[in-house]
Amino acid sequence: MSTTAKRPKSRPETLAKRREILRAATEVFGSKGFTNGTLADIADQVGMTHAGILHHFGSKDQLLMEVLTYRDQTDVADLEEQHIPGGIELFRHLVRTAFANAQRAGIVQAFVVLSGESVTDAHPAQRYFAERYRTLRGEVIEAFGVVCAERGIDPAADVVAHAANAIIAVMDGLQVQWLHEPEAVELAEATEFAIEAIVAAVLDPRPPFVRTNV
Repeated sequence: MSTTAKRPKSRPETLAKRREILRAATEVFGSKGFTNGTLADIADQVGMTHAGILHHFGSKDQLLMEVLTYRDQTDVADLEEQHIPGGIELFRHLVRTAFANAQRAGIVQAFVVLSGESVTDAHPAQRYFAERYRTLRGEVIEAFGVVCAERGIDPAADVVAHAANAIIAVMDGLQVQWLHEPEAVELAEATEFAIEAIVAAVLDPRPPFVRTNV
């Protein structure tokens, strides 16, 4: 018989309060950044004290990581197994994510602000974003491998790596443009166009129309 103590389950009201705090923190960090957004700002939004926030999350750094996890969970919430699919479905998932993001500016803003801040020294989310990009890059490369194998295509490794990096860069870059000028940038449609163009360039390569000699 095991003597290991089981961790008590959080009560429904506790879980609801944590979700409320996470939503408020997403908004505060998105509008002010992690450095300038304070726990007091978040506490004011949810009718709590600074100490109350710490009771639920322990520290501001831990709250930030929970916000990032919360954001990741929203990306896969509607998927049957709640994780990113592979093969051609991965590219479709990325397009669907862009359409979903067009309806949730607050979450997009928090991601853009925090990912930008994370390149600074000693930022608490630096490792998270580095690992996130590394993982996503690997998943896109793997998806290209599946799709190319199904079509009997054997592209150069550097071509696939460039395509993976370009897809991630397009998605993030369009989000920045859209937040600045949403009436001029159709986030979902532009993302869909770019991903389809990049995937097509790998599956049906053409001679480059711009070539530089370095």
